[in-house]
Amino acid sequence: MNSMRIGFIGLGAMGAGMAGNLLKAGHAVTVWNRSPAAAEALAKLGANVAKDARSVGEGVQVLHSMLANDAAVRAAILDSGVLDALPKAAVHVNHATLSVALVRELVEAHERRGLGYVAAPVFGRPDVAASGGLNIVAAGKADAMAKVLPLLEPLAGKVWPMGDDPVRANVVKIAGNFMIGAAIESMAEASALTRAHGVPAKDFLEVMTGSLFAAPVFKTYGGLIAEENYSPAGFKMSLGFKDIGLARSAAETERVPMPFASVLHDTLLEALAAGEADLDWSALAKVAARRAHIG
Repeated sequence: MNSMRIGFIGLGAMGAGMAGNLLKAGHAVTVWNRSPAAAEALAKLGANVAKDARSVGEGVQVLHSMLANDAAVRAAILDSGVLDALPKAAVHVNHATLSVALVRELVEAHERRGLGYVAAPVFGRPDVAASGGLNIVAAGKADAMAKVLPLLEPLAGKVWPMGDDPVRANVVKIAGNFMIGAAIESMAEASALTRAHGVPAKDFLEVMTGSLFAAPVFKTYGGLIAEENYSPAGFKMSLGFKDIGLARSAAETERVPMPFASVLHDTLLEALAAGEADLDWSALAKVAARRAHIG
């Protein structure tokens, strides 16, 4: 496709790799990050560095953002003035995992300004983002989707369209992260059980991930648990806590009971109380081991 003028806000562990792949695809990319070091690294690859978040929107055709939570999106997108700086008919592609309430507010804010909005949250860890192999769940109006789908291809192993309502994409992401958390918790509790009976977690999880549970989530997080490799985090415990909170909130809105989400909430809160907020959320295995008094 022809080169496009792209803005990218949020260059953390995921965003830096994604913006880098857009540069490699030949697009003109302007970036901004709250911590300037990440932007400077991309400048060496050819990115333009904006002076602030609002400036990223000036003259771009598509704005991407990859931010940590509702508060960061509110500050960098709604409060920064970047939406007012975007040209008419530009499209904002938001990759963050957000609350349903904020997504609806964002849709209204974009429509009021004549801008397109596509929710495109991602499944994948930082190494997958860097390699362009993410699974991206995308939803937005047809004209906005048509404009951005070619830009998602350098980032994704597969793009999963979810219709014209951006809320749909965010709910799929929230529900998917709940399933990942439930899988990690199941391995954490099961490996504590085997350890208590003299079977190392590594031996147990090798059997499970090589047979009944030979799926990416079990293999990835089972491997981290087996090796007790919780730092540096690919997905922090604090982010897991946030996302399970989003699942519970979305469930309460529609009166959907999610008992396992409540269990995960309390277990993650226990980990945060133990000072483990910055560990990978596969460290839920540490919580299960502590509860069983396994050293």
